[in-house]
Amino acid sequence: MKEPGVYPDHTLSGEIHQEPPVFSQVDPIQVIWRRLWAILVIGLVFAGMAAGFSLMQTPTYEASVKLLIGQKQGSDATNDLGNEVQGLQLVTSTMVQAVATRPVAEKAIQELNLSTSAETFLENFSSEQVEDTQFIEISYQDPDPEKAQLVVNTVGDVFSDKVSEVSPSTNAITATVWERAVVPDSPISPNPVRNVVLAFVLGLMVGIGLAFLLDYLDDDWGSPEEVEKISGVPTFSTIPTFKVPKSKKGGT
Repeated sequence: MKEPGVYPDHTLSGEIHQEPPVFSQVDPIQVIWRRLWAILVIGLVFAGMAAGFSLMQTPTYEASVKLLIGQKQGSDATNDLGNEVQGLQLVTSTMVQAVATRPVAEKAIQELNLSTSAETFLENFSSEQVEDTQFIEISYQDPDPEKAQLVVNTVGDVFSDKVSEVSPSTNAITATVWERAVVPDSPISPNPVRNVVLAFVLGLMVGIGLAFLLDYLDDDWGSPEEVEKISGVPTFSTIPTFKVPKSKKGGT
């Protein structure tokens, strides 16, 4: 009786018992090297598509203005500078939300005589507080760099006037245009260099994945060693490839 788990090399009929085929491990470096040209071509194709797409896009320019939030000093002003600055920083965070509102947008549209709605105007508009300061940075994006500068400077002036209207007391909060916008000399989008580099890297990743897929689907044996590993049978000899020379015309 056969012992459990023991399998002889020969069956009763004399046939040789072979182990199931053992598939060889894939060498990633060899897979990539064999199809390196295809990987590079795919990367270049992706990069070319990104470059073409970037050239087709309309450039967008952004102009920015900085406002300083302060307070008029009246006769009852305190001398605690630390608490005053901290309080103004809290007020500044509130002012950031007040900038991007319909009243400011409608007033700026009216002064500039623009044929657009407040909602559309605010889509290209952004405001944020410079971290731990009393400064607010207001930005506007437009395909025309000169228009972007004009609009954001107008918004800064309009907002400064609005703050003065709602805070007319002695110790009133003020919003002063500290740094006016200049005409931007380069667009913020598209960025062709960044797009091309990212597309090329993405193309390389796709190419490498495709190389491994093709290698997985390829059932050809690349070497005698691979044949031994897959079949489990040693290789005694190989038949070299050779070409039969063509007979010359008129020869015997």
